[in-house]
Amino acid sequence: MKTLVCFGDSLTARYEGKDNPRLTEELSSQLPTYNVVNAGVSGHTTKDALRRIEKDVLTIHPDLVTVLFGSNDVASHKKVTLKTYKENILEITHLIGPEKTILISPPPVDEAMQPNRKNKELARYADAVRDVAKETGSHYIDFFTDLYSRPNYEELLVGILNDGLHFGGSGYDILSTLILSKIQEIDSKGARQHD
Repeated sequence: MKTLVCFGDSLTARYEGKDNPRLTEELSSQLPTYNVVNAGVSGHTTKDALRRIEKDVLTIHPDLVTVLFGSNDVASHKKVTLKTYKENILEITHLIGPEKTILISPPPVDEAMQPNRKNKELARYADAVRDVAKETGSHYIDFFTDLYSRPNYEELLVGILNDGLHFGGSGYDILSTLILSKIQEIDSKGARQHD
């Protein structure tokens, strides 16, 4: 059995009407060969992530880790500068190991409901995640562009809270599909290398 840790903030942690965190529940049902562990904590930034990565991620010795932070780093009331955010993502990647890290860019928000967060800025934070993935050779999912490029993206951001940030089932379906296809790609590459 392999281990996948989902490391992140409330977007990783939220139950969204399910008995378990929505993201890990969706992934577990599709990944029978993986034990999926949720290491999401609401409200966390990459600074918080570094404080708890040892206990919540590294001690588990995971095979793969999804890393999804940025929605709080970008928020005006919790602000982590773009430079520090990039450095933190880089450090997180080095601690986990680039070959095990799946970096995910933070999703857009519905600005009408999220005065503390701007998509223009989230796009810059998403670019920083992409740059770190390129620099380190880690895996990358451009969740920001995938959602933002859809004409109905605001509708996809409607969840139980309906706050323009915490998406519901549709958003989780998209996110889990992106993660699943990335893991299949990683696993099939690994299988080819062992042939």
